[in-house]
Amino acid sequence: MPRLKVPRKSTSVDMTAMCDVAFLLLSFFILTTKFKPAEALAVTTPKSVSTNPAEQKKVVMVTMDRKGSIYLSLSDDAEEQKQSVIDQIDKQKGLGLSAAEKKSFMRSGFYVGVPFNQLKSYLGKTPDETAKLQLAGIPVTDTLNNELQTWMAAANIAFQGSKMNLLVKGDNEAKYPSFKGVMDAFKKNEIFKFQMITDPEGVPAGTDLYKKTEGTK
Repeated sequence: MPRLKVPRKSTSVDMTAMCDVAFLLLSFFILTTKFKPAEALAVTTPKSVSTNPAEQKKVVMVTMDRKGSIYLSLSDDAEEQKQSVIDQIDKQKGLGLSAAEKKSFMRSGFYVGVPFNQLKSYLGKTPDETAKLQLAGIPVTDTLNNELQTWMAAANIAFQGSKMNLLVKGDNEAKYPSFKGVMDAFKKNEIFKFQMITDPEGVPAGTDLYKKTEGTK
């Protein structure tokens, strides 16, 4: 008895559902992604071959531009510490800051770049007004008036019981006196551990670090 031949049909897969899922996932990632904001302070950091990324949580950042001006900022996730720092500074220096002025210190991406006698006026400005200012920076070069010492003392108290990740970001062309003033402020508060932010580059071939890196691959 002859065997019946089943006619062969081409296989077809309906991809409509798969396309819908793909577009839903794409829409989700687009809507939920937070893009890194543009840096308010333009600093050209020195190059290094360090492979250890800097901490990005509970950060106290000291920035030094090419003119040697010093700026201080706290990361947005350190909201409680931010509030403590500005409350301490207000009380210690008798600035009489209003709730709105303290709120300016709390806003995202805010940094201090003025002496204490200009701080109240600085905090009273809008973000657009602040962006247009030519700031003198926090005084550090006068050993008798190193105001960064006061800021760091307030930060030390604010971070008691939690880890403070202290980062220093200095321009490659910054002058030594400003850097020395920053180091003096740290030493005055017995802060001996911090990280330098640099521009990473490839490890030079033939060096011990290159051989060690290649050996771990």
